[in-house]
Amino acid sequence: MVATSFQKLYNLEVDAANLTINQTKPEFEGDYTLVLFSFLKQLKTSPDKLGNEIGEALVNDFGEIFTAHNTIKGFLNLTISDDYWLRFLQENFKNKKYGTAPANHQKVMVEYSSPNTNKPIHLGHLRNNFLGWSVAEILKNIGYDTIKCSIVNDRGIHICKSMIAWQLFAKGATPESTGIKGDHFVGDYYVKFNEEYKSQVSELVKKGMPEKEAEREAPIMKATQKMLLDWEAGEPEVMELWEKMNQWVYDGFDVTYKRIGSDFDKTYYESQTYLLGKKFVEEGLQKNIFFRKDDGSVWIDLTEKGLDEKLVLRKDGTSVYMTQDLGLAEEKYKDYHYNKSIYVIADEQNYHMKVLQLILQEAGKPYADGIEHLSYGLVELPSGKMKSREGTVVDADDIIDEMVAVAKNKTKELGKVNDFEPAELAELYDTIALGALKFFLLRVDPKKKMVFNPEESIDFHGFTGPFIQYTHARIKSILRKENPEGDSLKDVLLKPEKDLLLQLEQYPSIVEQAAAEHNPSVLAIYIFQVAKSFNSFYAELSIMKAESKLKKELRLQIASLTARVIASGMHLLGIKVPERM
Repeated sequence: MVATSFQKLYNLEVDAANLTINQTKPEFEGDYTLVLFSFLKQLKTSPDKLGNEIGEALVNDFGEIFTAHNTIKGFLNLTISDDYWLRFLQENFKNKKYGTAPANHQKVMVEYSSPNTNKPIHLGHLRNNFLGWSVAEILKNIGYDTIKCSIVNDRGIHICKSMIAWQLFAKGATPESTGIKGDHFVGDYYVKFNEEYKSQVSELVKKGMPEKEAEREAPIMKATQKMLLDWEAGEPEVMELWEKMNQWVYDGFDVTYKRIGSDFDKTYYESQTYLLGKKFVEEGLQKNIFFRKDDGSVWIDLTEKGLDEKLVLRKDGTSVYMTQDLGLAEEKYKDYHYNKSIYVIADEQNYHMKVLQLILQEAGKPYADGIEHLSYGLVELPSGKMKSREGTVVDADDIIDEMVAVAKNKTKELGKVNDFEPAELAELYDTIALGALKFFLLRVDPKKKMVFNPEESIDFHGFTGPFIQYTHARIKSILRKENPEGDSLKDVLLKPEKDLLLQLEQYPSIVEQAAAEHNPSVLAIYIFQVAKSFNSFYAELSIMKAESKLKKELRLQIASLTARVIASGMHLLGIKVPERM
């Protein structure tokens, strides 16, 4: 409509995507505000003149929607008619697909999780999982055909460290014999390796060996390096142990993934893909994309792109991480022919991901421009950074157990679950705990580092998942007493009613924004604001004791749409909302 007015008044083609329209600030009259500054120079006019002309055109041509306008210093404030808001409410309060878009026939792959099989999934992995899953669901919601995938890092020296430590210290123990979850069991031996390695290095240094040499000559490290060579040679006993210990880890991962709600359409394994890049490099050498140095190693020169030379194959012909990623990118495209491929990887790999895309572009790959890096900051605890090899990482299972315990205590303090059955209570504690954890990790812009505090995340009155869950349960309690009948409405809206409707109308555009930015925090912040607005609305205006039957119906419909938007938005964040709590 605004673009139409520009065309009619000034014969100016305006792309609606380039218009800046915001909710009007509370201190001004209006519902939506159009920012005019970008058009002033082009049209050679003043802000007041342009605002008045556009405002008048909108009121005259679209009077069923716009009822008034005012211009203040380059901002055109527009008032929307009550009839428009009532029609919007009628059309959507029962609409289960509100906020979704039809299929756009574009395919997007989202790669996330990507754990190592030498340790359990930890707190840092949780942010990765929650971001990847949520972004995939948000993109699916706006019409993309999404494929969720993971690459499991199941080979290499770090895997052999756990294997060697198990041989040295386990005395045949297994997850079954110890009652320890498989991924935790294997992770314990990774820590044992590093403890023994430090001890051996220290002993060698005491005997007079330089530290760097001691690190190379420590017997446990030399045994590990030999095991890696044996694995690459396919030595049967090593392969049998590798398969057995990896399966212990996979069984443990599956339990955690099921608990946190992570799922994948495709899982790739590094042991099956790490050689794929060699073919890619050989083809690149023939096309002069890569060059071979005198020592036999293969490189690409990216200095003209503002970077440097990058190794893609070692002098002994073995792969580096870049080689593997080049081969895997090719394999993924062969499997799915995606339009976009989003890598959810910590910001420590920003340079690596930039190089990966540049190499693929230099190679003329059709999927190169579709590669996008969702770079995110690491999660720290109040005590500081975590380190796997030192055993200071907080395992995902442990943090979830702690969250459930906190959720249980906080819920009991409220004293509103006395009539719940034990199984229902257990499910509620789990729902609140995971909701708190996911919301806390997703409410922060992915690009920012963050500190996770379990107690702060479960606050029924703060910027938290449980606050939103409680609001949803509160609305459902109202609707259990009386549902809206769907009557046609004709009424004058009070300010709290209109304010909430204005906010609810923005839901589809918020989902679009979160998708475009690959940023679930946009949605998390919006859903929190909706929950907060509903609580203000409910505190000011009675629903069940409304001043008229018409008002009661109106407010029941508003409550119904609010619950629908909260449930839909929270689902896109991977969070369940209880019917009661």
